[in-house]
Amino acid sequence: MRKIFALFTFTLILTSSSYAQALRDNYDIIIAGGGMGGIAAAIQASHMDMNVLIVEPSNMLGGQATAAGVSTMDDLSRKRSGLYREFMNRIEEYYSERGKSILTCYWNSGGSLEAAFEPFIGHRILSDMARGEDAPDILYHSEIIAVGSEKVIASNENGISDNLRINSVIIQTPNGKLNIACKVLIDATEYGDILPLAGADYRAGNSITPNVKRDTMMQDITWTAVMRKYPEGIPEHLKPKSPLPSYDHAKWNYERYVRKDGGNFEGTFPVKLPVNFAAHNAYRGLPDSFLPGNYDSSTWDQITKTSVNWGNDYPGYSMWNGKYGLPAAYLEDRTLRRRIERDALIKTLHFIYYVQNELHESWSVDENEYGELPYAAKDLPDEWKNIARHMPPIAYVRESRRVVGEHTLTSKELYENSQSYHDGHANNEIQNAIAVGRYVLDLHHSDTKEYIESELGENAEYIQKHKPVGDFQVPLDIMIPRSVDGLIAAEKNLSMSRIAAGALRLQPICMMTGQAAGALAAISVRENTQPRNVKAIHVQRELLNSGVVLSLCDYADVPEGHKFFGSIQLSNIYGIAEPKAYPKGDDEPGTFGVNEPVNDDDIAKMKERAEKIAGHAISLPALNNDMTKGEAVDMIIQAMEL
Repeated sequence: MRKIFALFTFTLILTSSSYAQALRDNYDIIIAGGGMGGIAAAIQASHMDMNVLIVEPSNMLGGQATAAGVSTMDDLSRKRSGLYREFMNRIEEYYSERGKSILTCYWNSGGSLEAAFEPFIGHRILSDMARGEDAPDILYHSEIIAVGSEKVIASNENGISDNLRINSVIIQTPNGKLNIACKVLIDATEYGDILPLAGADYRAGNSITPNVKRDTMMQDITWTAVMRKYPEGIPEHLKPKSPLPSYDHAKWNYERYVRKDGGNFEGTFPVKLPVNFAAHNAYRGLPDSFLPGNYDSSTWDQITKTSVNWGNDYPGYSMWNGKYGLPAAYLEDRTLRRRIERDALIKTLHFIYYVQNELHESWSVDENEYGELPYAAKDLPDEWKNIARHMPPIAYVRESRRVVGEHTLTSKELYENSQSYHDGHANNEIQNAIAVGRYVLDLHHSDTKEYIESELGENAEYIQKHKPVGDFQVPLDIMIPRSVDGLIAAEKNLSMSRIAAGALRLQPICMMTGQAAGALAAISVRENTQPRNVKAIHVQRELLNSGVVLSLCDYADVPEGHKFFGSIQLSNIYGIAEPKAYPKGDDEPGTFGVNEPVNDDDIAKMKERAEKIAGHAISLPALNNDMTKGEAVDMIIQAMEL
């Protein structure tokens, strides 16, 4: 049974539990952070018979999608798969049973995969997914404060290494400190906070250890809010009588975004500001479990719940010391981080006052969400604490520390990979792909030349020039630190440029890469080897067996569920067999020719390609004369895996 070591409550559905079972003194895998990446890693590794501990600083699972209140999924991919697909299927089932749509956001209900849910429902479903006999243990309200390691000299195909090897952590819990051993540690924190504790090289902004520049700028954060309409009038305890200090400046800011007489968004981009309140609510509209009826994003005037995540970026247009964005010191200096997050929280509280007193709308925070006063609200006046206790417990952090890995992913690679099967391009798939996602290269400020990583061949123009044209793949080696063993990066902490991170920081891809991190960690423990020595094809097979889609290529004759689907996915990735016809963009799948006969020459060519990829000879069983193309590919892929 899963062990939960802190009490947490929600108004609608009781999900609080407290168990007294003792923790282990050692775990196969410890995961710092129970966000979208962390919980996916934990579930995947637990399903592979690992004992797993999640250490989560807040009282919720789901990170940016729940605890930070960004529960409108930034999901442009057509390839939902694995644990993310299971999660979204459960979300849709929950609301469908109640006669409610989840297509309530982004002004569009036309069949988009973009979808929304209430944060407490997201947490509840993730908690349910993490239950069972093989479930991970979870420590809430806890944080890893130190990492133990030893220097290990080892030989590998690249020569002799003397890397640090992680072997334990010290955890600060509400009841004191714990020292627990582990074989693999995964950094799935919202800030990349484990990387410096583990002695790993990392990037912050456009600088790199050991010369991190604290004044280099990175993306804005947002302390979001979940607001709802109160048709019978706002309860008095959710209606502050006086504004907080600096409200006049906040009012000036919000008047740029939403006004009583603002325009009604007409479905063209960019959005012409300011918009009216109904159009504002349709951007991050959420389904509402507490009021009868149903709506979607096409019926704006009926939306009764929304997430406030637009004009409240911090510092936003107010800037930080005359610069757009936040300094990298936000990551490095905990005291400054607390100050910034307090100010970000207050900025959003100003919006609640603005809605009630300038727009005269009967809206306030949803008192059915959250319920625990965030640390950033501890010194607010009492009337504001009544509101702040229904604010998300953590800030929405768009940019974290990024590990320096065995490979660093750039925007150019994302763009070229996304061109596969589009506009005449053929296979440009990544051979060590472990996840598929899709998003634009989205940086919230700090997107000018001086803050981009020129040493990685990047420049500010690439934000538009290298915008992915379709789905893209994520490679395995950006999870693996170049100089520390027993450590895997997940969430937003992968080895990637700032621009590439603008596409990989969103909830869906964080969950997909998190699942891959869990598989990598589990195989590392199972094979008693370091993550860097695990073969990509072994991770890929585990993910394929868990329902993850890894290839960018769709075939009409090899749908999901086909007995050779996994092997043909790997054939695409490794270029083992040429299809009969490549896809033509997203809407016209190709044809593999799965049931067509092959001869000895065809098989010999496939075997030659496989051996070139594997770097050694592979042996095949005796061939029969009536083998199909699908059977041949499956046989060769199995030989490669061995």
